[in-house]
Amino acid sequence: MHIPHAPRMRRWLMRLTSKRAARHERVLLLVLAVVVGAAAGAAAVLFRLGIEGAQSVALGFPDAAIAALVVGQPWWRILLAPVVGGLIVGIFVHRFMPDRRPQAVPEVIDAASDPNRDLGFVTGLKAAAVNVVSIGFGGSVGREGPMVHLGAMLGNQIARWQALGRASTRTLLGCGVAAGVAASFNAPIAGVFFALEVVLGHYAMRAFIPIVIASVTGTMISRAYFGGHATFQLIEQYSIASSWEFLAYPLLGVASGLTAIALIFAVMNVRPVLHRLRLPVWLHPAAGGVGLGVIAVLGLPHVLGVGYHATNQALAEAYAWEMLLLLAGVKVFATGISLGTGWGGGVFSPALFIGAMLGGAFGIGVAEVTPGVAASHGGYAVVGMGAVAGSVLGAPISTILMIFELTGNYELTVAVMFATVIANELATDLYARSLFQKQLSHRGVTLRGGEEDAVLHGVLVRRLVTLDCATAKRTTPVEELRAGLHHSRVPVVFVLDDRQRLQGVVTVRDLANVDEHEPGGAALTAGDIMERPPPLLTLHDDLAQALDLFGLTKMGSLPVVEDRRGGRFIGALRGEELMRAYHDALRQVREEEHG
Repeated sequence: MHIPHAPRMRRWLMRLTSKRAARHERVLLLVLAVVVGAAAGAAAVLFRLGIEGAQSVALGFPDAAIAALVVGQPWWRILLAPVVGGLIVGIFVHRFMPDRRPQAVPEVIDAASDPNRDLGFVTGLKAAAVNVVSIGFGGSVGREGPMVHLGAMLGNQIARWQALGRASTRTLLGCGVAAGVAASFNAPIAGVFFALEVVLGHYAMRAFIPIVIASVTGTMISRAYFGGHATFQLIEQYSIASSWEFLAYPLLGVASGLTAIALIFAVMNVRPVLHRLRLPVWLHPAAGGVGLGVIAVLGLPHVLGVGYHATNQALAEAYAWEMLLLLAGVKVFATGISLGTGWGGGVFSPALFIGAMLGGAFGIGVAEVTPGVAASHGGYAVVGMGAVAGSVLGAPISTILMIFELTGNYELTVAVMFATVIANELATDLYARSLFQKQLSHRGVTLRGGEEDAVLHGVLVRRLVTLDCATAKRTTPVEELRAGLHHSRVPVVFVLDDRQRLQGVVTVRDLANVDEHEPGGAALTAGDIMERPPPLLTLHDDLAQALDLFGLTKMGSLPVVEDRRGGRFIGALRGEELMRAYHDALRQVREEEHG
């Protein structure tokens, strides 16, 4: 029986089924966002309790006000705590962690851009243990970076257990990040924008609602245990005293950008120094612990741990300008030797600490130069916090929102915005877009072109390689080359040796130039007419690398080998397949952005 409109009906049914499936996945995503938010919120509570327990063992008290409480402890305990902590971290990381390094925000950004990377559950728990010891034993690091990793791991694992697609997996990973930041800082709005700005790299409409749900859920779990107090307490609602102050905020932005560069430089250049000293890698964190212990014993225990108490003291205008500058400089050094020697932990809390000290000292200087015009220097400390942290993280939007949520001060938001964007632009132009980008670049991971480029880096050549292609030996006659080319999907004959290694290629143009009627023409072989091999691809190369190599050659297909050092020939990548995959990758990005 013939049905004239059967193809049209079939297409309509396929579209209807596809829409229902997409709607079902969106509903499932909202439910899972609550699950991820609750899991990340609970993890944040357990993580903070773990830090308090480790600090009780190391320093004798769980409270974060280290500078005030460490006075009653013997000097040898203050010195040994970070040394022992560094030794524990170094041995554990060297023996049990992937790539022998702690896990934090860079790994999360890498996982968000590479669908083949899995933030393993066991690895995530090991990383959390490393970070608990790092912070609890006095490392000059923050707890927010570890919570980003822990939350992202939970979101990633829940998505994989549900066998969700790539877009939904990325969204749940972002949900975990947002909930982790929100629960750690009691800042749900900043958690949302940190996940979108720093980790996902774009403001995807499809991801926005689930991430908001997860962030709010994580905040509710954290508040249920710790209460709803702001992380940083202001003695007064600082405000802008005069419009003339807007001439000072750009200068603070410049100073903050240069300070952020100094912090990133310190973190990135400690390890090369240790390598030149030929110290075993597993001893690097202990060497950093020696430096931290000496600093604390010499009278500056303020730099140990997350440093929230000292930051609050700067906001309360409790320090003179000399102390503010001293603490800012020493904290840069302490954070550099902590993260640079391989301790776990994050950089956000240290950046806030340094920014508060720098801003407070700057505010005192402005008040000296323009008495009666400048606001209280506690307000400049707030601005400095945002400017330095936004530049180090490469996240001006989420940092501005976070400073507002952390301090509850609306009056200074404009000043924070002004100084932060100037500092961020200066740091980006002179050194790096962020510490995370610098760390990933150092590892050979380059996120160059936004979300489209991130997707291209996630598509591997192994998914596109064609095995149906013609091969020959050097002694293969021209006639057989033509026959093989006729039945191949790839318009190239690949000439191999006895060990299946690529020796050269014969193209249609090469065969067309052979005149069999000339003397000796019929006796020519592949070895006589072949060209040098074109650029080689491996199974582990990605779509972005393949696009770059195709741009260097005029060939329509490139050979794929096991490795570039004379590896076995595998197959070929056709230009048509490459462009189709490129188109699919861009379409996937658009679908994710617009839902």
